[in-house]
Amino acid sequence: MTDPASTVGSSKPEASDLGVLLAEMGGVLLSAETLETAVTLVTRLATAAIPGSVGAGVTLVDSRGRRTTGASDALVEEADALQYGLDAGPCLTAWRDQVPVRVDNMEQETRWPQWTAAVTELGVASVLSVPLLAGPDCLGAIKVYAREPAAYDAHAEALLTLFAQQAAILLANTQTVANARKLTGQLTEALVNRDLIGQAKGILMAQGAADDHAAFNMLVAAGQRSNINLHEVARRVVATVGGGPADQLSS
Repeated sequence: MTDPASTVGSSKPEASDLGVLLAEMGGVLLSAETLETAVTLVTRLATAAIPGSVGAGVTLVDSRGRRTTGASDALVEEADALQYGLDAGPCLTAWRDQVPVRVDNMEQETRWPQWTAAVTELGVASVLSVPLLAGPDCLGAIKVYAREPAAYDAHAEALLTLFAQQAAILLANTQTVANARKLTGQLTEALVNRDLIGQAKGILMAQGAADDHAAFNMLVAAGQRSNINLHEVARRVVATVGGGPADQLSS
């Protein structure tokens, strides 16, 4: 198998441009607030990185099969949506088989006939897709679209492969940070809710509940009667601390 770096090295100006884009990608992804934002930024840079491209898309697939997608424009968004709807196409093949997939002429392509027929009507003539590999993990795939046949060659494939290698690492890091933020938020919320329930139980015990267990059962029973969650019951008890127990737990 040809080393992508050796192929790119044969075109110094493009390799230099790619280096600038990769550096830019590293900077913007580090500042991305969400994975979705990061994915969208990658699609824009991929379009600029691969000559002849009119747009790019990224598909990330987690361990449960849930997708996070991004598209540089409406054309890519529609072409990708067709892939997802049919569950067939070059991007999904690149992800599943973990290999580059190139279509030189959409009208002559025999794989995924429903998809190729549909995107040909959109004006897509060729496509290049490569997997997003971060170590042993395949995060998904990235693809670029062109309106001209044979827009991509082995050199373009090598460029996109190098781009994808860096993008995969950065997207994996972004996902890790996003997960950490989400977990922190969940833990913070859990602590706040725990404190809220504790305050509500204390109020009920001060107003006559036999003990901690009895106060908790009162909160649960009130939630079941009103069809609201325990945390909302506790919030109402704390918010209406001036009223009697019956008023607090019946609203």
